[in-house]
Amino acid sequence: MSEPTQRRLAAIVSVDVVGYSRLMGADEAGTLATYRTHRSDLIDPLIETHNGRIVKTMGDGLLLEFPSVVAAVECAIAIQNGIISRNTEVAKDIAIRLRIGVHLGDVVVEKDDIFGDGVNVAARLEAFGEADCVTISGTAYENIAGRIDAGFIDLGDQTFKNIARPVRVWQLSLAEAADTVTPDDPVLADKPSIAVLPFDNMSSDAEQEYFADGIAEDIITELSKISRMRVIARNSTFAYKGKAVDLRQVASELGVRYILEGSIRSGGNRLRITAQLIDATDASHLWAERFDRTIDDIFDIQDEITKEIVTALRVKLTDGEQAHFLARGTNDIQAWQYCVHATELFLRFTSSEFLEARSLAEKAVERDPNYAYAWATLGFTYWWDGRLGYTGDTVAKFARAREYAERAMALDDTVSMVIGLNVMVAASQDRFSEGIDLARRGFSLHPGNADIRAFLAFALVHGGGFEEAVDHFRAAMALNPFYPNWCRNGLARSLIALDKLDEALAISDEILSLEPSFVQAWVQKAYIFNRIGRSDDAGQAIKEVMRLAPNLRLEHIPGFFLLNDTVILNRLLDGLREAGLPE
Repeated sequence: MSEPTQRRLAAIVSVDVVGYSRLMGADEAGTLATYRTHRSDLIDPLIETHNGRIVKTMGDGLLLEFPSVVAAVECAIAIQNGIISRNTEVAKDIAIRLRIGVHLGDVVVEKDDIFGDGVNVAARLEAFGEADCVTISGTAYENIAGRIDAGFIDLGDQTFKNIARPVRVWQLSLAEAADTVTPDDPVLADKPSIAVLPFDNMSSDAEQEYFADGIAEDIITELSKISRMRVIARNSTFAYKGKAVDLRQVASELGVRYILEGSIRSGGNRLRITAQLIDATDASHLWAERFDRTIDDIFDIQDEITKEIVTALRVKLTDGEQAHFLARGTNDIQAWQYCVHATELFLRFTSSEFLEARSLAEKAVERDPNYAYAWATLGFTYWWDGRLGYTGDTVAKFARAREYAERAMALDDTVSMVIGLNVMVAASQDRFSEGIDLARRGFSLHPGNADIRAFLAFALVHGGGFEEAVDHFRAAMALNPFYPNWCRNGLARSLIALDKLDEALAISDEILSLEPSFVQAWVQKAYIFNRIGRSDDAGQAIKEVMRLAPNLRLEHIPGFFLLNDTVILNRLLDGLREAGLPE
């Protein structure tokens, strides 16, 4: 009688030598000796240290198994770092370079060997990856996120031969960091990483503050269109506004190598803008310039600064990035200033500032009716008004938001603000698949934009793709280390849908520690407490909800959460009803 098939969950690692046949053809004896030395002195000891085992060797490749995916990824990173370090001592054309793939999945066990889909995925990840990289699956990433200090980049869903479903792929490149990192260096990403600090307003006119902020924000937006750069989001860099900062500390806190800082001084129609690009590893200046121009030249100055950064960091642009790299929506400086000011106001989420923001956005579209960003700004004031119920008649507000969203899209469908508004409007009107498709297109246009990643995550939450949403929320947070509470809240909502209640509760507590009046977090806490049997705590959370939002009723919850998944929505409604939220 045959033994039953044994299965287990395992962390599988596939290792391969890049260009092995070429190396052997050039110097067989030398390649074999070098690889054997790497194995005996570096690779095999690291595998043992991380409690892994060599399942089998396959010519120049290795198949490894680890009981923990964290240990597997840590070992893979240590191996790559060790090999890269050793390669600094030999010529590049004879250096041994590795590709490594890591997957967490189900395997079939036969004696000491393992087989199955999990092994195949690890092998495909390794083959897909680049030299000097560690490439891991979405399943592996979910289990290491927040537990390993490494800048993995989301490469999206990939289709592999003989693998039934697309595989989410994340990759960490270690070669670039190896050239420059010292033990005391800031944590560096695997792409050129930059933070654009808010420009100092050196003018006596306080109104110029918005002007200075707009310059920095536009540069961030343009840089985030470049797939080969990691650009920290505005929310994080503007946390340093008005503060005397140590650039090395800023770089460490934000996880970047490069920092752009500058100032603006205006008088009449004249501007003086200074900007400097700094390498935070040694505080050296890569580029610095002073611009003495008229206010009508502001957009040209921004474009020039952005191009200088790309040149200084030797970033290669794709043809598509070249096409929309310096896209500009208006030549009207006043319209642009109105929008900068309006965005600043409505992101404070208070009723009075919403109305002021709307007034400014209306002035912007009056000055330039072809300015897509202005229409999107105006549309967002109506969408959030409908969502939060500031002025009543939610349906009418969402309808007005859609009108302006579509008008903005017709003018320029590549602007991140325009895409984001259309994504959120689609969810509010039950067009969930449309919202997801639009958000994916936005992600392809702006791969480094934290807000676009968050919009894609929200579109997935609305449409029911909760696991993928978690990945995108975490990627958005990596681009925005001081990420806003609305992003935290989206992640918590995704985790609630996945029934990962402990983690969702911890995130909701974090939100409320920063913003005690954040109503959605209290609603989520009430639901979680009810689900885990803490009925008294659920009741207290509902009391806090009613104190903050006395008119909130159970009927408003679908509009609060915008979920297409009726099973999860009904579960949410039942839990809140039991917790005591009024009908």
